[in-house]
Amino acid sequence: MIKILALVLVVLGIAGLILGVLGVFGPDVVAVSPWALAILGLIFFVSGIGLLKNKRDTDEI
Repeated sequence: MIKILALVLVVLGIAGLILGVLGVFGPDVVAVSPWALAILGLIFFVSGIGLLKNKRDTDEI
């Protein structure tokens, strides 16, 4: 379960980073602030990678 959450966070982080960097250095892709997308993308990406590196995937609750 944790690995699924981590993969979702990584994918969202990558998408946020791509859209944020494109918005900062190029034309606005979305109507939201590109800096906010870049920062949130970085946070999601780092937290997802951290979960993948440090947690075991168990079905215990």
